Amino acid sequence: MAARRPPVVVHPPTQSGGRRVTAYGRILGLAYGVTDVYEFLRRAGLPEDALHLDDPEVIEWRGGDETVW
Repeated sequence: MAARRPPVVVHPPTQSGGRRVTAYGRILGLAYGVTDVYEFLRRAGLPEDALHLDDPEVIEWRGGDETVW
C-alpha cells in the first residue's frame, strides 16, 4: 500500500524568494510568507482553524519548513 501524500504542498523557494503552494494538485499561488499560505488555503476552502502548518498529514514542506523563504 502506497503512503498517502498530504493534500497541501509548499514547494521549494524560487529565486525571487516566493514558494508555490498547491492543494490537491491545484496551484493556489506564490507565497512570500506564512500569512500568504493561510490566505491561499482559506480561499481554497480549507478551514484555517483545522490547518496546522506543522502537521505532516496535511501539509508537506519541500526545501525547508515554514521559516524558509
